[in-house]
Formats: sequence, structure tokens, C-alpha cells
Amino acid sequence: MELEFLRIKELQKLEGRLGYTFGDLTLLDAALTHTSYVKGDGKAHEHNERLEFLGDAVLELCVSEYLYRNYPRLNEGIMTRARAASVCEAALHQVALQLGLGECLHLSRGEEHSGGRSKPSILADAVEAVIGAIFLDGNMEAARAFILRMTERQIQAAVKDVNAKDYKTKLQEHIQKLHKGNVTYALLGTSGPDHQKTFYMQAIVAGEPMGMGQGGSKQEAGQAAARETLELLGQQEEKQKG
Repeated sequence: MELEFLRIKELQKLEGRLGYTFGDLTLLDAALTHTSYVKGDGKAHEHNERLEFLGDAVLELCVSEYLYRNYPRLNEGIMTRARAASVCEAALHQVALQLGLGECLHLSRGEEHSGGRSKPSILADAVEAVIGAIFLDGNMEAARAFILRMTERQIQAAVKDVNAKDYKTKLQEHIQKLHKGNVTYALLGTSGPDHQKTFYMQAIVAGEPMGMGQGGSKQEAGQAAARETLELLGQQEEKQKG
């Protein structure tokens, strides 16, 4: 498929922002073609769903590798949550805005009129599709370089944020240092309707009930219970010192 002259110029400007030059510009064109452009207006054009599928896998792998190599002390749970925060729709939407992808999208007239160029879901999908296109046009190294250039700061911020909130891990490490045995969590009960339940958990240290917490999930309630337990243990240690 041959691209029109103005489209080529538009994509070449985008290449400058991407920091990558395509050997096959039709891949980049396809990455920026929403399904509505093909299905809604009946145009003979490849849309970006397959590239998005590929790019999503490449993105997750590269972010996972970055976390593994650069944060050797992080456990699987923290890495999983940090990765999720780094590749979520909101994070990719910010990348799309930085690159100005919205102005380069092929959309149907209906999607255009409904604000499709600024929709977070469409823009996030386009970022993944562009990653897929770079991977196919170049290689994994090219895709990795692009991903880290655009998301490294977000990954680092996500690690810092998730790590700060992981009170369960901090409590377990603290208990191990004190040689006080294991930490378990007991569900005390729930309240509220099924679609908006509140869970109540209690941390139990070496068989002794300690801090309690509540949240919209067992995990959230457990984190709150761990945080309160850390505070209680800190107070106990202060008293012992005094």
C-alpha cells in the first residue's frame, strides 16, 4: 500500500519525536489506524489491533526485564504491581500525549466528532501498536530503547510508590529481624453490598493478634493491618528503650 505524500511527511515528523526511523512507514501508518477508520468508513486499510496485541506483549516483557535487572531486591508481588502501574492505560496515555499521537491517528468521521483523538483508551492502544510496529520494523533492541526512553521515569516512580505502600513485606522483614516467628492475616468480617464490600483484616504475629485494617479488598485491608502492626511494634520498642 502506497502512502500519500502528506501522510509520509506527517509520519516522518512523528519519527523525529519517536526517536526511530522506519524502514517501512506503512507499519507506522497501520499502528495509527483505528478500527473505526476501516470498519466505519469501509476503507481498504490495515487497522492497529494486531499490532497493539504484539506491542502489549513486547512492552510487558521489556518493563519486566527492566524491573528484574535494576531492582534485584524487589519481590515478585512488588514487581507485578509496579509493572501494572507502568503499562496501564493512564501511563500510556501520558506517553501518547508527549508524542502527539492523537494528531496522527486515522479515525472514522464519527469517532473524530466524538473526541477520539483525545480518548485515553484509543491513545494508549496506539502507543502499544507503535511499539509493535517498531519491533517488527527493527528488532527487540529498537523496541526496548523506545520503551525505556518513554517510560523509564514512570517505572521508577511506580516502584517508589508501590514499595512505599507494601507494608506487608516491611512487616515480614521486621518480624524476621526480631525473630518473632511468622505473620498471618485473619479475615474478621465484611460489610456492605457485594459490589462495594469492605473487608476487615487483622495481622497475627507469632499467634498474637496485632493491628487491624480495612479496605475494599482483602489485599488492601491486609496492607492496612500490616501498617498498624508496624506502628504498634514501633511503640513497643520505644517503651522498651525507655
